[in-house]
Amino acid sequence: MSTATLLLFILASAVAIVTPGPTVLLAMSNGSRHGVRTACWGMGGAIMADLILVGAVASGLGVVLAASEVAFHTLKWAGAAYLAYLGWKMLRSDSALVMPAASPDAVRPTGLKLGLRSFVVAVTNPKLLLFMSAFLPQFIDTQAPLLPQYLTVACVLALMNLLTMLAYATLGAQLVRAFQGSGLRWLNRICGTLMIGLAGTLALYRRSGS
Repeated sequence: MSTATLLLFILASAVAIVTPGPTVLLAMSNGSRHGVRTACWGMGGAIMADLILVGAVASGLGVVLAASEVAFHTLKWAGAAYLAYLGWKMLRSDSALVMPAASPDAVRPTGLKLGLRSFVVAVTNPKLLLFMSAFLPQFIDTQAPLLPQYLTVACVLALMNLLTMLAYATLGAQLVRAFQGSGLRWLNRICGTLMIGLAGTLALYRRSGS
């Protein structure tokens, strides 16, 4: 992979990554409810899923998913149901009405739980895997060794996703300080509504040609 190709990949990926998606909304919600440091566990789970998805593309599993009607719909409905569940929980939650530091006795989810939640959201999104299957190979030189190139794009995607989620988590934490009270309740409602909207979008998503 040449330097020019890598730069083009970074630019093209940035456009898709900065657009708020499920893992970004989770990072923002986690940042507002638990603080940026705790939200990093969720970011780690999302990045782990990204690495697995890139590995799936490199091994051809994306092509298998595109060809299998049963696998595609199973993964799609599982992902949509989980997104809707998380959105519903956000809509019903009032636990973010106080800054995390102001309520040391509040019950908080473990870092492992936050990481697993983000991991499941990302890895059960067939739309993302199919997108990667169509997107990543365009920047891969088939005449050169494939493994170093896929490792490069995986690291680039992981870093860009980390920076994006960190920015949104920080924004969520800042909103805690700026609004508190009813403002945080509205933040939960907005994130929850968007998550349910993304669940609906995923449920209605169809592969090209299907």
